[in-house]
Amino acid sequence: MSEQAYIDIDSVVAGYVPEVNILNELSMKIDKGELIGIVGPNGAGKSTMLKTFFGLIPVRSGSIKFMGDDITGLVAHSLVSRGIGFVPQTENVFPSLTIEENLEMGAFLDSGSFEERFDYVTEMFPKLGERKDQRAGSLSGGERQMLAMGRALMMKPQVLLLDEPSAGLSPALQDQVFVNTKKINATGVTIVMVEQNAHRCLQICDRGYVLDQGKNAYEGTGKDLLSDPKVIELYLGTLAQQVRS
Repeated sequence: MSEQAYIDIDSVVAGYVPEVNILNELSMKIDKGELIGIVGPNGAGKSTMLKTFFGLIPVRSGSIKFMGDDITGLVAHSLVSRGIGFVPQTENVFPSLTIEENLEMGAFLDSGSFEERFDYVTEMFPKLGERKDQRAGSLSGGERQMLAMGRALMMKPQVLLLDEPSAGLSPALQDQVFVNTKKINATGVTIVMVEQNAHRCLQICDRGYVLDQGKNAYEGTGKDLLSDPKVIELYLGTLAQQVRS
């Protein structure tokens, strides 16, 4: 880790309703270009962490810094203009719009760059270009997830927040999501990914954080967490022993 982290989440306390904290003194330091996996039990605060980062949930105390600037509490469109993209787990495409129109919506803050970014995204995800006139509502779950990622990439983000990108997909489509995530990360985009499929997530990430009750329970490289007996016993189960490298 560098001395000044690219992303510095420091002792953040946050929650949806007054006096009920979901995040409790949560801290993370993330370097540029890393692929970070966030795993943990249901209700641990994983998705809340991403939504707080993206300005959708108020921070009660603590701070979030990006490239040294305090972005705590900034609204979502301001964060997008700073290079931070977010792909929510559900309702992440406009079903009545075509693929191309969805991608246009992704570039709404910089419409002049649409053609260049459309070419970039459809080169990364050729299916989106081949079927640009198809309505998003007719896409499969895996295709919708691909479109949601593509739309987030339209603003050329430096950081991409992914909330449960493999949720509800078949094993084959889940694997494609992880392949696409690695592909995006390989272009230099820093990725913070929340995942219920902890084993696959930890296999591909540079480092991982295990959250429990809104706090960091464990952190380390994906490989180290997959082979940590305590993490396996408390959070991953016996399947981790079968998949660890």
